[in-house]
Amino acid sequence: MLKVTNLTKSYKEFEVLKGISFEIKRGKIHGFLGQNGSGKTSTMNILTGLIGYNSGDIMYNGKDFNKNKRKILKNVGYLPQNPVFYDYMTGYEYLVFIGGLSNMSITTIKKRSNEILEIVGLKDAGDRKLSGFSGGMKQRFGLCVSLFNKPELLFLDEPTSALDPEGRMEILEFINSLKNEGISVFLSTHILNDVERVCDEVSILKDGKIAVSAGLEELKNDYIQPIYDLEFEDDCSNFKEKLSKLNWVENIQRNKNKLNIYVRDINLARSKLLQLLATEPNHLMSFNLRKSNLEEIFLKLVNKDGHI
Repeated sequence: MLKVTNLTKSYKEFEVLKGISFEIKRGKIHGFLGQNGSGKTSTMNILTGLIGYNSGDIMYNGKDFNKNKRKILKNVGYLPQNPVFYDYMTGYEYLVFIGGLSNMSITTIKKRSNEILEIVGLKDAGDRKLSGFSGGMKQRFGLCVSLFNKPELLFLDEPTSALDPEGRMEILEFINSLKNEGISVFLSTHILNDVERVCDEVSILKDGKIAVSAGLEELKNDYIQPIYDLEFEDDCSNFKEKLSKLNWVENIQRNKNKLNIYVRDINLARSKLLQLLATEPNHLMSFNLRKSNLEEIFLKLVNKDGHI
C-alpha cells in the first residue's frame, strides 16, 4: 500500500533520517518503534504531509506521494500524540466543523457523525461538551476525527500513552478491529506490549536508520533467545562472576539475589548450568526458562553493544 525507499530528512546540519526503507501493507497494523530522538515523529509528519523531506521515494498504491499528495491525503487519517480540540464545542459540533473543512454536505456530515460516534462508543456523549470528556473519551474522539473521512490508511502517534490500563485495552481492541474494515494502520508507540498485542509488522528505527523491518512472528523467530531466570537465597554476585567466563553465556543481568542468564547454546546451557548449580553453596530458590519478548529484542537491537 505505502512503500518508503531511502527516505532522508535533515534539519540544517542534523540528519535525522538516513535513508530509511519500509513498507506498510494493506489491511495490516504496522508498528513503528524507536528511542526518543530516533526520527519517529519526523517520519510520521512526512508521511502525513505535514513536513517535506530531502530525498527518497514514497509510493502510495503505486503513485508518487509528492506528485499526488493532495489526492492521497484524502485517503489518510492521522491521530497525533496530543490531539487538540475546541473544548467549548460538543462532539457533534466539532464533527460538523471537521466535515465542513472537507466540503461535505450537511446530510453527509450528520450521517457520518452518527456512524463514527457509534463505532468508537461515544454516540451517547455526542451532545456533551468536549471539555467534559475524560482522557480515554478524548482519545476515542481523536480516533473518531481521524476516521471521519473513511481513510484507507490511519497514522496513530502514541494513541494509548496517556491512558489507564482499561482505557488502553479499549483503544487496542478498537485498533485491532480496524483490520476487519480493511484499514491499514501505522502505529508509533513506545509501549511494546501494545505492539505485541495488535501489530502484524514491525519496523525498529535506530539513530535515523531502520535496524529491522519484518513481520512480528518473523522478528521473534529470528531474535528469540533462551533466558534462564534464577533466584538464590543470598547475594549471587560470585555465581555471576563464574558464569561470565563461560562461552555459552552471552549476557547476565543481576539484581541482588536474582540472575537473568542469556545463553547462546540452549542444549549446552541445559546440561552445564545444572552441573554448576549442583555444586553451588548458595541455595537455589527458583529456576525458570523463558524466551525473550519484544521488549528485550528491541533493547538488544537499539543498544550499541548489541546486549540487553
